[in-house]
Amino acid sequence: MASLPQHLLPVLLLLALLGPSSAGAPGVIRLPRAGACAAPADPAVYDRPVIGIVTHPGDGAAGRINNGTSTSYIGASYVKFVEAGGARVIPLIYNEPDERLLQKLSLVNGVLFTGGSVKSGPYFETIKKVFQYVLDKNDAGVPFPLFAQCLGFELVSMIVSKDNNILESFHASDQASTLQFPNYSSLQGSVFERFHPDLIRKLSTSCLVMQNHKYGISPKRLRENDALSSFFKILTTSPDENGEVYVSTVEAQKYPITCTQWHPEKAIFEWRKPMIPHSEDAVQVTQHFANYFISQARKSPNRPPADKVLDNLIYNYIPTFSGKTSKSFELVYLFS
Repeated sequence: MASLPQHLLPVLLLLALLGPSSAGAPGVIRLPRAGACAAPADPAVYDRPVIGIVTHPGDGAAGRINNGTSTSYIGASYVKFVEAGGARVIPLIYNEPDERLLQKLSLVNGVLFTGGSVKSGPYFETIKKVFQYVLDKNDAGVPFPLFAQCLGFELVSMIVSKDNNILESFHASDQASTLQFPNYSSLQGSVFERFHPDLIRKLSTSCLVMQNHKYGISPKRLRENDALSSFFKILTTSPDENGEVYVSTVEAQKYPITCTQWHPEKAIFEWRKPMIPHSEDAVQVTQHFANYFISQARKSPNRPPADKVLDNLIYNYIPTFSGKTSKSFELVYLFS
């Protein structure tokens, strides 16, 4: 029997998918029977995760949008970052009563600490309470991840070290930078394990991440502090404008806690500053971090009531376009 021409093979494949036709009617594609895809592949993995984001004092625009003393905000880019990984957001308003804060924490599967500037007062006290909640959950065997960015990393360093003066001065405001990898073996099991080796190389040679901070911690100081060195492993470092090196990414040794001194959310969602990288590679870096963080939240066994989640979601608030008032955010959520 002669072999069929190659150009007919796709046609035969299509015909194989078609059911028998009658009276000249075209065949019907056979679909899976109803309910065949209903069961999740792994019941332990939660596909409706919710992340709590702690609000920061102010309006994100130095009072030019709302200068109320009780006002707090979340940059919408943090919300979009979480949504890009496949989760929703509940705002954890930092100056609400403790009872309300705990109620909201019972509805989420992980927490995000944002960037900002405030390192003391009620805000810092709330960060400490939420951080302890994260530790207690995980110590009890309940997976509960934390992702802390920029100021969030700085505050966690202060809490873990029990030293409010642990931070050092660096010049990394409005600066795109590389990420240097001092120990590639430490990347195993971390967020960077899912990165293609070529993207790792580009991260170390091209400015793909956005820095915007005046403080940080040097590798030397972190290693010399027993509390920090036993809690964290250093994944990356970065140089500031003067070539001074600071720790730019860490991961906790025993907890699902990842901290970055840089801002992964900005590469996709913020456009105010010309130094923010928007290349395809920079976008991939952001997406990897979002996916990794939410993949950890999916391991949470918490299954909060749907109606209570809906009552507290960020969607109950309207974001404000900052116009020309903010140098950092396109959109902000404001809370009073």
